[in-house]
Amino acid sequence: MVLDRIENVALYESLHPGIKTAFDFINKTDFSSFLPGKYELEGDKIFVLVNEYETKKASETYPEAHRKYIDIQLMVSGSEKFGYAAFSGQKVQSEYNLIKDIAFFNSEVDFFELNPGMFAIFFKNELHQPGIFIGKPETVKKVVVKVLANFLEVK
Repeated sequence: MVLDRIENVALYESLHPGIKTAFDFINKTDFSSFLPGKYELEGDKIFVLVNEYETKKASETYPEAHRKYIDIQLMVSGSEKFGYAAFSGQKVQSEYNLIKDIAFFNSEVDFFELNPGMFAIFFKNELHQPGIFIGKPETVKKVVVKVLANFLEVK
C-alpha cells in the first residue's frame, strides 16, 4: 500500500507501467465536474470509477481485496477513514466474485484517513476497507482508477 498526496505522484510512477498512465490522467483532470460512473482510459487495462456516496460505520463495511486490478483511490471532496491489512490468510466473508474482481474478508485492520488531495494505492490482495466515516457520516466524492495488475500480459 502507498499513501501520499497528489503532488508526490512522481515518486510512484515507476511502480507499474499503468500507474504512470493513471497519474498522467489524474494530474490533467478536474474531477469536481465529473458525474459518478465508469470512464475508460485503455479499455479493461485502465479505467476510472467516479463515486459519490455517504460514509458509514466501520461495522457496516468489510475489508476487500482484488486479484486482477490495482486500485488508485483519490479523494476529491470529503474525507473518509480506511482500514488496511496485508493479506495473510484472513477468513473470507464472501467468496471472490470474478466478474466484479472482489472478495470480502473478516479481518483486523489498521486505520488511516484519506482527505482531499490524498491518494492510496492498493496492490493485488491487499485488504482495504473504504467508506468509513470520521466522526459522523458525510458525502464524499472519490475517484478509483483500476489498473490491470498483469498489464504487460494483455495484448
